[in-house]
Amino acid sequence: MMRGREVVNRLAAMLLLLALSPVQAARAEDGYALWLRYAPLKGEALARLRTFAPRVEAAPGTVEGPMLAVAEAELKRGLASLGAPAQTKGAIRLDCPRAGGGGDGAFRIHADGKRRLVIAGADHRACLYGAFALLRELALGRDPLAVALDEHPAMPLRMLDHWDNADGSVERGYAGRSIFDWWRLPDHLDRRLIDYARANAAIGIDAVAVNNVNAPAIFLEPRFIARLKRIADAWRPYGIRVFLSARFSAPRDIGGLATADPLDPGVRRWWKAKADEIYAAIPDFGGFLVKANSEGQPGPQDYGRSHADGANMLAAALGPRGTVIWRAFVYSADDDSDRAKQAYAEFVPLDGRFADTVIVQVKNGPVDFQPREPFHPMFGAMPKTRLMFEGQITKEYLGFSTHLAFLAPLWKEALDAGTGRGGTVADAVRGGGMAGVANIGSDRNWTGGHFDQANWYAFGRLAWNPGLTSADIAREWAAQTFGRDAAFLKAVVPMMLGSRQAVVDYMTPLGLAHLMGTNHHYGPAPWVCDLPRPEWNPCYYHRADAGGIGFDRTASGSDALAQYVPSVAAKWRDPKTMDEDVLLWFHHLPWDWRTRSGRSLWAELVHRYDRGVAAVDTMAATWDAQRAHVDAERFADVAGDLRVQQREARWWRDASVAYWQSVNGLPLPEGAAPPAHNLAHYRALAFPEAPGI
Repeated sequence: MMRGREVVNRLAAMLLLLALSPVQAARAEDGYALWLRYAPLKGEALARLRTFAPRVEAAPGTVEGPMLAVAEAELKRGLASLGAPAQTKGAIRLDCPRAGGGGDGAFRIHADGKRRLVIAGADHRACLYGAFALLRELALGRDPLAVALDEHPAMPLRMLDHWDNADGSVERGYAGRSIFDWWRLPDHLDRRLIDYARANAAIGIDAVAVNNVNAPAIFLEPRFIARLKRIADAWRPYGIRVFLSARFSAPRDIGGLATADPLDPGVRRWWKAKADEIYAAIPDFGGFLVKANSEGQPGPQDYGRSHADGANMLAAALGPRGTVIWRAFVYSADDDSDRAKQAYAEFVPLDGRFADTVIVQVKNGPVDFQPREPFHPMFGAMPKTRLMFEGQITKEYLGFSTHLAFLAPLWKEALDAGTGRGGTVADAVRGGGMAGVANIGSDRNWTGGHFDQANWYAFGRLAWNPGLTSADIAREWAAQTFGRDAAFLKAVVPMMLGSRQAVVDYMTPLGLAHLMGTNHHYGPAPWVCDLPRPEWNPCYYHRADAGGIGFDRTASGSDALAQYVPSVAAKWRDPKTMDEDVLLWFHHLPWDWRTRSGRSLWAELVHRYDRGVAAVDTMAATWDAQRAHVDAERFADVAGDLRVQQREARWWRDASVAYWQSVNGLPLPEGAAPPAHNLAHYRALAFPEAPGI
């Protein structure tokens, strides 16, 4: 017993030392510490912590283990950094008797007497999440003995999907190279991967797909399985299971078979053997994430089979050991219907045909992570199938990492939407979970822009509890990441909450979508109309002509509106009464259409572009007033990004207005400034060096 305790003590000491190591660097306030700064408390909050002065202890009879050691080390590290004295008067007791982390992580925190807090739950995962939750409360200045939490995760899977490639590049990544150094693994594990796991555990992330959904089959080769094992072993104490994006054609690509037909017995045997090989190395391997028959990727339809046939074949290979996550992001070059309709049309007829261990992963909106979309009609439409919400944390369409755009309001719009089938979108995915396309890279501050950390944080918090408000999440993040000063939070939290709407206004107002440049998705290009596939062209989506603008998705157009239940469709059917934020998503309207503001559609469009530009100017002024509250390095970084955003917001506004004028021939509304350049100038801009391609 002493020998085992000695081992755990040494592990706890090592973890504490490792946890403390980045703190010294973080004092330079370069953003590396994320929301785990544990900045020293002051005033009354510090006095309360010093009065409490707790030691960290395991409850009698608690089985030891690495995950519990992580919880202990994190508490000791956090308490010391917050300012708790070395002498102990009170206690924080970890009462999570079972070893490992097989439970869902539900925990309770309550005072047990005057000087003891208890973190309780079924197993060590509960104490892991409870430890981070308690430290969050303390970092926000809460009275330790007044903390009373009883929490359980709303979603069974809370997942990050990395679009990282084997060569270290990141598709749609704007924060440097990949954090996965496959070339040096398995012999060398970068310390950054441990700090990444800490940050994820703090917000309840419990699963990570480490490679791009467009991955080649090499990730299934033995050399990559050995590398993945090293990562899985390192992340296990933080409650994270690894997933792999699996290429559907792997039996043909690397297995020596002539086919990848999911009903072929040889193909089924190959996948079963591959799954056995992975589980022999990683007993808690999460499973496969699959992109199939979309954007040219191989899939079961290549053999006349359905998505259910393909997913169920992989599910049989994994058995009860793991999960197949099958992406519903599909559109075909051979399908001339509205792209917004294609996923629903392919998947909803398959409801009830997917195995219990299959989850269908559905994007928040029916097209592709646009600044604003209505919620996807598949949510609620497949009651016999486990569904998963997919959001994009990396801002592929919202200004990359240089535009400040807090995305909690975007995800809340979708999660809180009523499907018309007896619940919300959040209710529809409680059997599956939430996945976010990661925005993490090798930049010192992890996400490129400091405020992009807030989106990583917000996604984790909403996956744990979709009932949280955007304001609460913004306040939590800003206080932990920058500072607790009331004046700072009063200024910055509203700035964050309004930032996504600002981006919508200067990029895609009134329900416009998909107006970005080709391939790199950087900047405005509504004039692109000649790409080989219709649905790649911005013109396909805005359909602007001399008579009007917008995509008619009513019965007189593509009838995509019919994919929603009648009670929901009714909200969007009448352009006179509907929410004008998605007006042109569902309707093609004349330029002189009278909006509810009293302005013509053309004047309202220009007004919203101008409103977005003005909002960014206000954001820059708000940030400039925070100089006294923020360290010099991060203040300058954010100020520089806001200057970029100010310039690019004007570019989006001016280029768009110039193009619409070339189509409608209308003069600018009274008082509106003309574009800085003519349309030819904007059309001539090229960006072959844009990141994330």
